[in-house]
Amino acid sequence: MTESLDRVREICLALPEVTEKLSHGSPTWFVKKTFVSFSDHGHGGPLAIWCAAAPGAQEEAIEKEPDRFYRPPYVGVRGWLGVRLDVDVDWDEIAAIIEEAYRQVAPRRLVAELDEGQRLG
Repeated sequence: MTESLDRVREICLALPEVTEKLSHGSPTWFVKKTFVSFSDHGHGGPLAIWCAAAPGAQEEAIEKEPDRFYRPPYVGVRGWLGVRLDVDVDWDEIAAIIEEAYRQVAPRRLVAELDEGQRLG
């Protein structure tokens, strides 16, 4: 779990103006609002992250790979995506999912800053 948490933390905190704090006992990352929460079996589910997702993305991911993606409790009704970390994990894919979650909630100026940084880097 610690390695997964460390990797998720590194990915999240590399994004502009992200902060981390505990929410409901779990490490959670914010950019004004929550965009990723770490779930370590505390809610009876798998080791995973719960991420904000674009409309329709949750259903598409679950249909395509139900062994890796799921509808998380509490936030799943709002379209959030559960992403299992207790299976074979592609960390580049996890980074892309986290970045997309960030884009769903971040103010436009921060998304523009992120895009500008990617063009320069």
